[in-house]
Amino acid sequence: MLARAVSACSSAARVAGSSVPRNAVAAPALAGSAAQRWLNLHEYQSKDLMEKFGVRVQRGSMAETADSAFSISKSIKTDNPGAELIVKAQIHAGGRGKGTFKSGFKGGVQICETAEDAKDKASKMFGEFLVTKQTGPDGQLCKKVLINEGIIIDKEYYFAILMDRSFGGPVIVASTEGGMDIEEVAEKNPAAIIKEAVPISEGLTKEQAVGLAKKLGFSEDLHSAAAKQFMSLYDMFIGSDATQVEINPMAIGRVPGKGDASHVFAVDAKLNFDDNAAFRQKEVFAMRDKSMEDPRDVAAEEAGLNYIGLDGNIGCLVNGAGLAMATMDIVKLHGGNPANFLDVGGGATAEQVAQAFRIITSDSNVKALLVNIFGGIMKCDTIAAGIVTAAKQVGLKIPLVVRLEGTNVDLGKKILNESGIAVTAASDLDDAAKKAVAAVAARA
Repeated sequence: MLARAVSACSSAARVAGSSVPRNAVAAPALAGSAAQRWLNLHEYQSKDLMEKFGVRVQRGSMAETADSAFSISKSIKTDNPGAELIVKAQIHAGGRGKGTFKSGFKGGVQICETAEDAKDKASKMFGEFLVTKQTGPDGQLCKKVLINEGIIIDKEYYFAILMDRSFGGPVIVASTEGGMDIEEVAEKNPAAIIKEAVPISEGLTKEQAVGLAKKLGFSEDLHSAAAKQFMSLYDMFIGSDATQVEINPMAIGRVPGKGDASHVFAVDAKLNFDDNAAFRQKEVFAMRDKSMEDPRDVAAEEAGLNYIGLDGNIGCLVNGAGLAMATMDIVKLHGGNPANFLDVGGGATAEQVAQAFRIITSDSNVKALLVNIFGGIMKCDTIAAGIVTAAKQVGLKIPLVVRLEGTNVDLGKKILNESGIAVTAASDLDDAAKKAVAAVAARA
């Protein structure tokens, strides 16, 4: 349940033994700072970016309507009548091929022989929620599809680059067992995982890239092509301030109808980027699709708040990441389940506090609200004013437990006592947690 609140690592990072923060989900940040949210791109966006850096990808384009899917498919078939058409739902989750749309249509990745079939398959994806092992039961709404020219794959590899503290810089994680769950490969056959540190001051040299191609068993005639792919991906990793570049699979393949020549393709990609670099990566960050994100996360970010939704029923509003973690732990200790991590930071305004209330109470699972504030830079009277404003604006109908301590605490308590809103005061954090848990139990 607390998985979203713990800084988990991506597949590649876990295999590498890295402590790099997880990719698409916000990790708790220091008090007063915005939560770190690693930018996540759609596959078609990732492939467009890779092409700009000279990485070989399959020919294709994104479609937002059945007619545009037909047009793209027809263009590919006109140029290459023998080509298969791969229709891929564009959502921010893996396991699309084995996923099922809530309409009952199975498979977010479809192989089609004709443009008409591609149009039909795409039309069954648009406007539908695709449920995969990574989306949860609600699934994600498919509004776009990627139409790719199919290739005949002869061999699949796994290739990733990430920043790793244990190496003090970039590390390449690669394997001959591509197209599979890399964590499962690492567990069952660790010898199949190759880790290659790249000196940050030198970058990935051709000699090192060719050496990696040899370790992976690429045939001699493909050493140069594989090395070029590796080097181009590394250039993109550094040039776009990526936190992770994951290609699974990287494949040796041939394009039907285009001769028997084999090429090295980046068939699927997972790219994440450091938000700290947004000021110099404006083009990349302009590709962000907020519709794929939890609207509460987006609202919190826009309000300058640190929010992470969990699956409990006690909403938590605190100031400071350490206090947030302690609050969630003590709630859990007393038999409750925290519904979120929400840190208003050290300099929040009354309006930010009000917005925090709106975000927390927008979760229908929240049955009680616990406010735990230690006033230092953040004054208790400011928090109290925000609580009163928020409770009145949202028409708060769930129990509210408040523990205030620190700067202007007496004034803060006075504001709450004279507000006319229903509030349960707590003497300390332990008392607050007990009262919040009891309030939920009383409503059960």
